[in-house]
Amino acid sequence: MALRPIPANMAGASFSRSRGAFSYVAAASFAQNARSYHVRSCLIRASTPRLNTIKRLPMFVATARSFASEPPKESSGNGAGAARQKESESDAASTAAKSPDEPHSQTPSDSSSPVADHSEYDWEEKPNFDIEKFTQLPYENFGVNQHMIIDREFKEALRQLLWKFRAPIRYAFAYGSGVFPQSTGGTATEAEISSVHPRAPLAVQKAQNGSPKMIDFIFGVSYTQHWHSLNLTQHRDHYSALGSLGSGAVSYVQDKWGAGVYFNPYVTVEGIQIKYGVVNLDTLCRDLSEWDTLYLAGRLHKPVKILRDDPRVRLANQINLLSALRTALLLLPPTFTEQELYATIAGISYLGDPRMALPTENPKKVTIIVTHNMMNFRRLYAPLIESLPNVAFNDPSCKNVDWVANTDAVLKLDQDMDPIKRGNMVRRLPKAFRSKLYFEYQKKFQIPRLEFNKMMEENKNENTGSFKRQQGGRFEQRIAQQPPDELRDIIRVIIKRTVSWPSMSQSVKSFVTAGFSRGLRYLSEKIHKYRQGSNDKKES
Repeated sequence: MALRPIPANMAGASFSRSRGAFSYVAAASFAQNARSYHVRSCLIRASTPRLNTIKRLPMFVATARSFASEPPKESSGNGAGAARQKESESDAASTAAKSPDEPHSQTPSDSSSPVADHSEYDWEEKPNFDIEKFTQLPYENFGVNQHMIIDREFKEALRQLLWKFRAPIRYAFAYGSGVFPQSTGGTATEAEISSVHPRAPLAVQKAQNGSPKMIDFIFGVSYTQHWHSLNLTQHRDHYSALGSLGSGAVSYVQDKWGAGVYFNPYVTVEGIQIKYGVVNLDTLCRDLSEWDTLYLAGRLHKPVKILRDDPRVRLANQINLLSALRTALLLLPPTFTEQELYATIAGISYLGDPRMALPTENPKKVTIIVTHNMMNFRRLYAPLIESLPNVAFNDPSCKNVDWVANTDAVLKLDQDMDPIKRGNMVRRLPKAFRSKLYFEYQKKFQIPRLEFNKMMEENKNENTGSFKRQQGGRFEQRIAQQPPDELRDIIRVIIKRTVSWPSMSQSVKSFVTAGFSRGLRYLSEKIHKYRQGSNDKKES
């Protein structure tokens, strides 16, 4: 159980707050430190507290960032030290995420807190991405729900691969079926395993459970051209013919074409076959917080294994996860199951993916992902569900001590369909995505542009200087009051428009970045997965 300190002005007072099946209030005294605590939830607490009780972040002077030129001149020793620190922060977050008793309060409550200004601050509405340390995040243990628990030896094997790159990797995660198996096991022979991983460590073979798969990575970097310049010198064989044109051409194709990611597939490092995508940290944070392409944000809607963490990305991804949860709630009825919720979230990024419309992807992909990763989805989203005031678990199974580990239980949830609360959810959708939704309803309601701009400005002025969450106005509430089927259809259309072009561009770009032969190989494997999934569907 997660224990939180009672504010000084409430010590000794009795109170209660109902949170469905999970919350109850208890008081306990601890002789060791003579402090009073109350029990907030039986969930493993993550980093998102009630959204109207968030403390102000310290302000920092924004500094100009360059994508390619003038990288910081730091020694290799300093770079290695920074990388180890990021790995250490990842391990600490994983430990906090799996601990049944969170060791620290979610909110700073004394003068020793790194957050000096204790006035209210809306971190989600006005995120400060100019932070450099994890202590500058809104709360201690903020975002630990993003860290999945995997086998320790497998994690170290994956992390060792990062050290084979001299170019500095600031943020890294591994994802996909190569990390989180999407089947119950395979019967691959040694020859079949070696055809994928020539010299895979035992930890990798054990984790993949007889079904060898290429392992996918995303590397977040600070300076795109500088990174590729170093990597081309060390790993020229990872690149297609495009690499012969130099790092300038590579970084231009990465940043200007598609979703801003450059993939090198079918690369063997330390006997393990991998695919790694390189993305600028600014591009990554923008997509996570605003959903301008949903290409990387969608990948992070699902469980991934973060190997090197970054405070900016952790902050942006927490916004991304809350946005995914709110969007799913707008798509779901008043009562739904946990599996329906996670399937809706996991399916967001696939709605406009051309691979799902073409015979190049398993049609049952979303169902497979959720079915085989139920516990990881719970770790990722259950604490966020508790943080929202309009949705709660409502299932007697949650009274069991081991409910989190019981993936066989189909838990039920309820959400409040009050138009004011749903209007607030509309207002808190990601900026780029929300603008597209507003534009659609401006046309539907036939609101003149000048009148619409005035209404948006009035709504903005009403919330200026407010320390509470930004509230939805009349326009957002009107959207929320539309027939549910109609609202769902329009949201789906906007998701498809957001996803389709970047995803299509990335698919075409892969033939340039990976090379024609590796591009065809990747395409043929996707077609094989589609046929396999279609056959399984017919048999069932």
